[in-house]
Amino acid sequence: MFFPIKDNVPSRTFPFVNWMIIIANIAVFVYQLGLGYELNWFIYEYGLVPKRVTHYESLLNDSVLPFFTHMFMHGGFFHIFSNMYILFIFGDNVEDRLGHARYLLMYVLFGLFAGVSQFLLSYDSLIPMVGASGAVAGVMGAYMVFYPKAKVKSLLIIIIFITFVDIPAVFYLLFWFLIQFINGTVSVGYDGGGVAWWAHVGGFIFGLLYAVRFRNREKEVYI
Repeated sequence: MFFPIKDNVPSRTFPFVNWMIIIANIAVFVYQLGLGYELNWFIYEYGLVPKRVTHYESLLNDSVLPFFTHMFMHGGFFHIFSNMYILFIFGDNVEDRLGHARYLLMYVLFGLFAGVSQFLLSYDSLIPMVGASGAVAGVMGAYMVFYPKAKVKSLLIIIIFITFVDIPAVFYLLFWFLIQFINGTVSVGYDGGGVAWWAHVGGFIFGLLYAVRFRNREKEVYI
């Protein structure tokens, strides 16, 4: 098992947008913890429920708003910790490359594209989709393009053997993507164990493609 600790790419600017996103997600999660018996209603109301998108009573509340709100909600402590931790590691560098305003816009678009990807492959599901995983996946895809030579210091655990190793970021990110794609493929036709695998896949691909386009436009400017 690999547990990432940090990457070796320093940021040139303070990633205040990345921190703003992390704080916003934590604030919503803390709010969820205080809802008590109303939590299930809150998740169903503001999470992305595919069947409500196609059988909506209110176009805005059922079919549009959840595509935005779902990416700031989480289903548990491990869910939010894993998402925000990965965003902490990779998001600062992507923000550094894109600039603050563009990073905020693209983060939201990554999340939207991830939500659409999951919706298209489970359009009749009544299971609410929540979490920043799709948007974070987009950040990971963009990072892989922007920093192909980066390395991630990771904690390597093999049964009882524990050590720290420097793993090429490309290897770590591609391995993560492969796991999401395999699980997504296996989950076709059922709920996927409650995990929105195709949101992860869709977000990652969109982030990767956008970063390729952005990098090519940068090259054109300097030619």
